[in-house]
Amino acid sequence: MSQRIQQIKIASRIGIIGNSVLALIKGIMGYLAGSLAVVGDGLDSATDVMSFIIIFFALKIMAKAPDKQHPYGHHRAEALATLVIAFIILFAGIQLFFIALGKVLRGAPNTIPSALAVWASFCSILGKLLLALYQFHVGRKTKSSMLIASGRNMLADLYVSLGVLIGAFSTITLQIPLIDPLVAILISCWIMRTAVHIFLEANTELMEGVKDVSIYRQVFAAVQEVKDVFNPHRTRIRKLANLYLIDIDIEVDGRLTVAEGHQLAVEVENMLRQRIDNLYDVAVHVEPLGNIETEEKYGLSPQEIFGLSTPDAKTPS
Repeated sequence: MSQRIQQIKIASRIGIIGNSVLALIKGIMGYLAGSLAVVGDGLDSATDVMSFIIIFFALKIMAKAPDKQHPYGHHRAEALATLVIAFIILFAGIQLFFIALGKVLRGAPNTIPSALAVWASFCSILGKLLLALYQFHVGRKTKSSMLIASGRNMLADLYVSLGVLIGAFSTITLQIPLIDPLVAILISCWIMRTAVHIFLEANTELMEGVKDVSIYRQVFAAVQEVKDVFNPHRTRIRKLANLYLIDIDIEVDGRLTVAEGHQLAVEVENMLRQRIDNLYDVAVHVEPLGNIETEEKYGLSPQEIFGLSTPDAKTPS
């Protein structure tokens, strides 16, 4: 875990430095060029810097060992940090939207942005492309939702900067000042859309869910490999950052001793640890074969995943 956190820290430092430089370039050059769209693009890069600072705080919390109040550890801090990042991005988008809309409603501005706006946008496109590719690479390698969210945000920024470049060039070429604030409005809408998308992904983990339900297929396939274990059901999987927690019920021959039933549960856990990457913890509940409990809480079984009319379970010979 320490190696993963170290990799995320390095990626965060690079993100802070890179986005700070881009925010200054676009903010200063956009102001000098008289382009609200470029200044807004710089504001978006500034929110990226804040996002990486939040990631640093989250990493410190995640590194803490489990305690009495947090027996599962502090890994969920990553999802919370991702949620905060989404709100920061949303706030920046809303702020830019109302500033640009105010300019449009007050009438078209009289000034045409200078060519400096075009150069600022070009630098932004190149810088954002390199940063986004790097963040995606490290994010997928470490399975970090924070870095993937950051990379997705910067990829969105790339399209934003491309739109700013086209808008600045069109404004200068066509001599129509109104284009610049209109482009800024489009940028703000894109920023808000990105924020909502990141929020929904983080919310899935916070609501004890998993986005990719194919993990259940892997779990049931692994259980099927354990001899004398039947009907895996009431299976629930949660995520803590890049780690999985699995709760599963299995059925065994009711004539077995407690020790023999426990040994089968251990074999199920060992098989799951062999087949599932980044498995944090497993809880296996053993029931006698054919047991029915009507008050059990919701959980998945093979028929929900594979679409079978009856459980895809082995039957005793």
